[in-house]
Parts: sequence; C-alpha cells; structure tokens
Amino acid sequence: MQIKQFMDRFGRKATLRQPDGWQSTPFCCFLQPLRYKNKMYLYGVNTQIGHNAQGHYLYIGPPEHDLTALGDNVQLRIGDESYRIDRAEKVYCGKDPYYIWAIVRTVVEESEEPA
Repeated sequence: MQIKQFMDRFGRKATLRQPDGWQSTPFCCFLQPLRYKNKMYLYGVNTQIGHNAQGHYLYIGPPEHDLTALGDNVQLRIGDESYRIDRAEKVYCGKDPYYIWAIVRTVVEESEEPA
C-alpha cells in the first residue's frame, strides 16, 4: 500500500487556510501528540478562561500539500481545531518528496495578562 493510500484510508480530513480566505482542497493526514521529553514544549498562553498549554503535535501529510512552501499565516484545520505550523520539512524517497513532516501546535486565543 502506498503512503497516500494509507493516509486516505486511515488519516484525518484536513484543510489549509489563510487569513485572506484561501482554503485548500480537503486531504488526509496524520496528527500525533508529542511526548514531552524535555521542557521544549511546556510554555503556554494565558487565555480568558485560564492557562492553555498549547499542545504540540507531529504532522505527517501528503507532499501535494507542501507546508514548507506556505507563509507564516497559514493554519492547518482538522475538525474543529486549528493548528499553527512551527516547522515543516519534506521527506524524500529517492529524488521525489514522499511526505511532509511538521511540528504544529494548537491555536489559542491570547489575552492580556491580568494586572
């Protein structure tokens, strides 16, 4: 089974969105929570209802939706959740891109610090 077929069969539906209203066609990808082995991902954001730990996730997606070529304002949307792309790389099989690997984090609404 090719990786694209595997993603289509077992992955989650996602889209990419920009603030100007552009949206990609739906595609399937994998999203897995990162396990914290150091303090690298432990910082969070204060929101109106409290502290949000901003979960970080490992994204594996098809090369046709190249997260490495998109700007900073693009968000990944899966279900009701939005994710910001922190880092993305292409993974190759020979000379051809095989899939896109990325670290993404949950988008949360920021609020001002209490006085």
